[in-house]
Amino acid sequence: MIPFQNTWPYERSGKDIYIHECPYCHEENVLTNMKKYDLERAMEHIKTYLIMPCCLEKMTILEADEDYFWTNERLRK
Repeated sequence: MIPFQNTWPYERSGKDIYIHECPYCHEENVLTNMKKYDLERAMEHIKTYLIMPCCLEKMTILEADEDYFWTNERLRK
């Protein structure tokens, strides 16, 4: 079971996937380069990588639900 500290919220707007605040550099309203196909794979519990466009940090998404990315690292303090 993945602990809640390893989650990060995201939002969908049409075909775009946004993160309200980058967990690494704290940039606000980040438009990710994630495609619908990648999100669907993450929802199927297939490991997916997301390179944050603001700081180029790599987030490893182990799974996703309708609101959160579940990762392999602690993102919440």
